[in-house]
Amino acid sequence: MNAEETLAQIAQEVSVCKNCTLHRTRKKSVPGEGPANAEIMFIGEGPGFHENEQGRPFVGAAGKFLDQLLAQAGVTRAEVFITNVVKCRPPENRDPQADELSTCDLYLERLIESVNPSIIVTLGRFSMGKFMKGEKISQVHGQMRKVGRRFVIAMFHPAAALHQAALKPAILADFAKLPKLLDEARKEQGRSVRQMKESEPQEDPKQLNLF
Repeated sequence: MNAEETLAQIAQEVSVCKNCTLHRTRKKSVPGEGPANAEIMFIGEGPGFHENEQGRPFVGAAGKFLDQLLAQAGVTRAEVFITNVVKCRPPENRDPQADELSTCDLYLERLIESVNPSIIVTLGRFSMGKFMKGEKISQVHGQMRKVGRRFVIAMFHPAAALHQAALKPAILADFAKLPKLLDEARKEQGRSVRQMKESEPQEDPKQLNLF
């Protein structure tokens, strides 16, 4: 299967998944969306109310703020892949629990393998913790590290600015640095990551809405 077919299969599996208790209260699972050959993958925490209704990631207030942040960084939503560490909404938007994270990580690993992004931007402490274990987001936000063969940039979750206004300036500043960090990642790889993606054979790459 090519990447698009694999992503569609993952989305189908996620839609009927009952591997943890989150399936009991979901309306729609949210596997993620974006191009199958996206250079950048954003990984958030979990679906909220609106995501649970629509089956799409970041469509509520935090999603609107993320769109603004992406525009500020010169990145369009259509060119990135967006997903979460858990694919079903935790009740009352509580934190994901350890068993839910470990269960859903199997899907996340397959998504990462299929899309094969060169750069991953984590949104919030739970996705950051997957790649930067033992770190505190208050100390590493806005930083980029090489993790395996990918670059990982830790960011606050956009929702943090909605709940804690004092964090908004830091979030805006971190995203303002994103273009520079992306350029650094591309240069360290020797050439433009986008050029690397374009050199790979693709079958009519397009935006995927996986739900």
